[in-house]
Amino acid sequence: MLAVQPVIRHHTASSHDAARSGSQGTAFRSVLPSAAVASGARFDHAAFNAPRVARPATDGLALYAPADRLSADGFLSKAQPAAHVTVRCATCKSREICLPSGLEREQLESFEELVYTRKKVKRGDPLFHTGDAFSSLYAIRSGFFKTRVATDDGHDQVTGFHMAGDLLGMDGIAADLHDCDAIALEDSEVCVIPYKRLEVLSHKFGWLQRHFHKLMSREIVRDHGIMLLLGSMCAAQRLAAFLLDLSKRFSVRGYAASEFILRMTREEIGSYLGLKLETVSRGFSRFQDEGLIAVQQKHIRIVDQGGLKSITHQRSGAF
Repeated sequence: MLAVQPVIRHHTASSHDAARSGSQGTAFRSVLPSAAVASGARFDHAAFNAPRVARPATDGLALYAPADRLSADGFLSKAQPAAHVTVRCATCKSREICLPSGLEREQLESFEELVYTRKKVKRGDPLFHTGDAFSSLYAIRSGFFKTRVATDDGHDQVTGFHMAGDLLGMDGIAADLHDCDAIALEDSEVCVIPYKRLEVLSHKFGWLQRHFHKLMSREIVRDHGIMLLLGSMCAAQRLAAFLLDLSKRFSVRGYAASEFILRMTREEIGSYLGLKLETVSRGFSRFQDEGLIAVQQKHIRIVDQGGLKSITHQRSGAF
């Protein structure tokens, strides 16, 4: 275990913090009516029959980073000033997604030795840019990110949307340089995993190596799904599959599968799905007219999941 010299700082959550705390893609975790205005517009809970689900209490204390730091080769170096919050995997709400199930206490402590710090990223700020030197992987603890690449004609192409439990930064492993931008779509927090340290501990703990291989495989499978989505589906199928995929991912993380907030814009959805902005907007309108979903700005309620699934299996149906 790393030697930890915590510094205790009291934190008082502002009303803004309360409005956006724990917003992993759903407005329905808060018991406060105003919390549903996280996207900037009022939301009619009565119309959507939104359930009130209590949010876990906000911790008023923050532990700061350990005094011991990791050098570039993954080993401990001289103490540096603490800058980020120390990770406590045992109490993290994303633990079930990030960590293998059934970890023993010693294994959990080893993982906390690896994931030694957190980093906050404000909405609109980059976690990393194309061309940045690769040194770490990033496990999203809270918030939402998009990844994008610049095309040959100078436009930005969205390549993915990532939420709590997802791993960012694997694009940099091959060339030691990141080949995409990772931008926060809302105030977010990530756990920083130094890659050199990961390699050292992976040789020591086989279970850790197997776990990260599984995480990387999950990303490869997701990329294959995107290729299938873009290569063989019409516009209606792409949009329906996108909503169903979000629903499934939210459900795995303990959020409502049928009601959530879109953290991305219609234009970003279109870039990701290879559709024009007008096509995306027309698709949402059509789905609502057909009683498949209910839409109020960024708030989505899936009314007929079976209907959306049937669209993904149709041979045609472009908007």
